[in-house]
Formats: sequence, C-alpha cells, structure tokens
Amino acid sequence: MTLSTTTTTATPKPARRAAPTAAVLRTEARLFGRELGSLFWILLFPVALLCILGAVPSFREPSADLGGLRVIDLYVPTMIVMSMIMAAIMSMPALIWAYREAGVLRRLRTTPVRPPSLLGAQVLLHGAAVTASSVLVLLVGRLVFDVPLPQALAAYAGAYLLGLLAAFSLGAVATAVAPNARAGTVLASILFFGSMFTAGVWFPVEGMGGALRTVVDLTPMGASVQAMTAALVGDLPQLRDVLVVLVWTVLTGAVSVRTFRWE
Repeated sequence: MTLSTTTTTATPKPARRAAPTAAVLRTEARLFGRELGSLFWILLFPVALLCILGAVPSFREPSADLGGLRVIDLYVPTMIVMSMIMAAIMSMPALIWAYREAGVLRRLRTTPVRPPSLLGAQVLLHGAAVTASSVLVLLVGRLVFDVPLPQALAAYAGAYLLGLLAAFSLGAVATAVAPNARAGTVLASILFFGSMFTAGVWFPVEGMGGALRTVVDLTPMGASVQAMTAALVGDLPQLRDVLVVLVWTVLTGAVSVRTFRWE
C-alpha cells in the first residue's frame, strides 16, 4: 500500500499582510498628532479666518452682484479649499521631503513595510484633518453666521472629494519633482500662493471678471470652489468645473507617479 501526501503552500493571511501597513498608520498618526503647527494651519486657521471675515458687517449683507448671496456665504467653500491647500501642498510634502533626505524611504524598501504604505498613511491622515476642518467650517458658518448647510449634499460631497484629490495631486507633483527640500519649499510656495488666489482667499472668485475669471475657472482649486458653491445653494456643479478638476487630477497624478524619487 502506498501512502501519498500532498504538500500545500500556505497563503499569507490578509491580516498579516495588512499588519505592517497598520503599524505605519499608527506610528504616523502619533507623529502627526505632535505636529501642532500643521494641525493649527489645517484645522483651526480656516475657522479663525472665517470668523475674522464674518466680523466685517458688509460681508454679512446680501449682494445683488453675487446673486443675492453674501460674501461670507462664498467664503465657506473657500475656507474648506484653503484647508486642502494647507494640508496637501504645504504640510504633507514637507514631511515626505524630510523622510527622503533622511533616507527613511530608502530603508523602508528593505523591510516588510513598503514606501507606498507610508505615503498612503500621510494622505489618509492629512485627508482626515482636512475633513475635520471642513466640518468645523460648516458648523461655524451655520451657527455663527447663518450660512446654510449644503442643500445638495451628495453633489457637495462629490465636489469636496474631487477638490481633495486635485489638491493632493498638486502636492504630489511638488513632492515628486523637487530634488531636495529647499527646492521643494520654493515650488510648494509658488503652488500655495497661486492656489490660494484661484480659490478666492484673497478676493472672491464671483467678484472676478473678464479674462481673469476665465483663467481662474480653469484651475483645479478655482473649479473646486465653484463646484462646492453651486452645491451649497442646491444646484448641481457645472460639468465644466467637474471636468477641469478631473483633468488636472489625472495629469498631475500621472506626472507625480512618473517622476517620484524614493531617494
């Protein structure tokens, strides 16, 4: 009688494969919680600036030039986009540059933790901070300045997610193409101030006209603000604004993937 045995190879359990990624997320969450400066600019500064702007009496009065809206109504989506810009273009790239220059990303490639896990953790944590800031902005706008909550909630959420993707794609480009932190800071500053202008932080987008308005509407942050403003008053975002954000996201995302350096 012959005995036959079958040898099987155990497949890794999903929980085991996910363990290193979860460990990275926990570690990065603890470190991110100590970044008080970044948390202030992402979480609290948009709310503080909204309160400062809301203290201007004329900003609380309806304007015929704005279709019956008030300036403070327009600044709610603008402050949300500003939080995205703070997180995606200024905060997250600085951390990745520091990791790259310290050799952290290079060393991770020799461990069970792959570098993309660290990048994914940073995007998740910064995205969560932006979402918390957005909720605060909406609540303060509603409770303090009587700004209505988004009337087209699903459309608003979709526009928000598109804006978040566009912001992180811009930040990813700055992270990828900069050879070092010094050059990256210069590039991020250019993107930061340009994005702040097109988002309407310095001057409401609705108050712009002519060629300037056309250019702003073709930028990712400008289109994101327009899409969220439309959803705020119960309208669907214009297809043009959605396409602008999507095209920018795809293009900048592709550039960052092709040019990113781990060391």
